Amino acid sequence: MRTSTCLAATVAALSLALAGAAPSLAATARPAAASSVLTYGSAGGSAVAVGDSLVAPLESGTKATFYSSTSGTSGVSCSSSQFTATVSTNPAAPGTATESLTGQTFGSCTSNVVGVTGVKSITVNGLPFNTSVSDASGDPVTVSPASGSIQTTVVLNTLLGTTTCVYSGGALTGAASNSAQTISFANQHFTKTSGSSLCFSSAYFSATYGPVSDTSQSGGPSVYVN
Repeated sequence: MRTSTCLAATVAALSLALAGAAPSLAATARPAAASSVLTYGSAGGSAVAVGDSLVAPLESGTKATFYSSTSGTSGVSCSSSQFTATVSTNPAAPGTATESLTGQTFGSCTSNVVGVTGVKSITVNGLPFNTSVSDASGDPVTVSPASGSIQTTVVLNTLLGTTTCVYSGGALTGAASNSAQTISFANQHFTKTSGSSLCFSSAYFSATYGPVSDTSQSGGPSVYVN
């Protein structure tokens, strides 16, 4: 009987503040004219300003999951999660924009592990995290701690009371998509650093966030990668 969880986006991810980008160069054409790496409203649109706040919830109809293996379904799943980030740099494309992931939250979480009766809380520790969004092939997104490791604390309700599981890991790597202005993470590995036998020794985090919105602009327009 074990359970687990990890970052998110860390989970904001998780976030992990991140921008959407084309799943491939062929799938979404790049603007012919020069533009910034991050734009809002459309690909090649207005440049996202340094200092703007980017926010994204889970993509509609999806969940953030923390499972014990890459192919399993045992662990914790959350139907609510959101990341908040602040844009640090946004150079002309081609290039890499940087952000500071300042917030990552999880809610409405459940567990299907025997002996666990509920998920009390999931907290991402050590924020803010450094985030980079590149317009290179595959539109990679990276979330990394300023120092040390990304750490997440999960408090579970069990038949014997509460138990705390702490997980840590290195940088998260994801991919952005302009088709729905999303950022996705798949099977990001974290290792248990403390916790009872109910806590899995390894945890794998997966989630898709979007649409990514620039909430510093009127109407909170969607963000694109060019």
